[in-house]
Amino acid sequence: MKQRLMHACAFVGAVLFALAAGPAGADAWDQTLASSKRFVVLSNMNSEAVLDRETELVWQRSTSGNNSWPGGVASCQNARTGGRFGWRLPTVQELGSLLDPNATSGPPLPLGHPFIGIPASAFFWTATSSGNNPGLITPVLWGSAPPPANFFVQVGALSVGQDGSLGVWCVRGGMLAGPQ
Repeated sequence: MKQRLMHACAFVGAVLFALAAGPAGADAWDQTLASSKRFVVLSNMNSEAVLDRETELVWQRSTSGNNSWPGGVASCQNARTGGRFGWRLPTVQELGSLLDPNATSGPPLPLGHPFIGIPASAFFWTATSSGNNPGLITPVLWGSAPPPANFFVQVGALSVGQDGSLGVWCVRGGMLAGPQ
């Protein structure tokens, strides 16, 4: 009888803890973590992917090079990074969430980030189309600029045609985990 009571109390405690914690990821986007705690290189994915604990998105540790937008979509859909399928282009908001708004040089990622080979100047495709013209895509870009700016980051400020050759950086998880 005592053992059953202990098991029942443990079960009720676990349920109450789970309810208090809320659903996984429900409040992840309001966190601010230091790079040392924010990013986790995933050894179970051959260290080819990085978990961002602030957003709970999983990013390729390095970018996939340049491609057209349709080629970038296909590149992500066919990626086997870390021995896993399920990759996609990020939304402009998701890619923007990686960037450090205080960066003064490229790549504008938080100090101590674990990503490899991210260019100092870059244009990256996103899954976000222009509201005015679905044939145009909203990229994320950064790079050097003439003084006084010296360095710039543009998130959602312009649209480009799908036939350009921009960088591809794939992600897993999040709101758009299905096909694009």
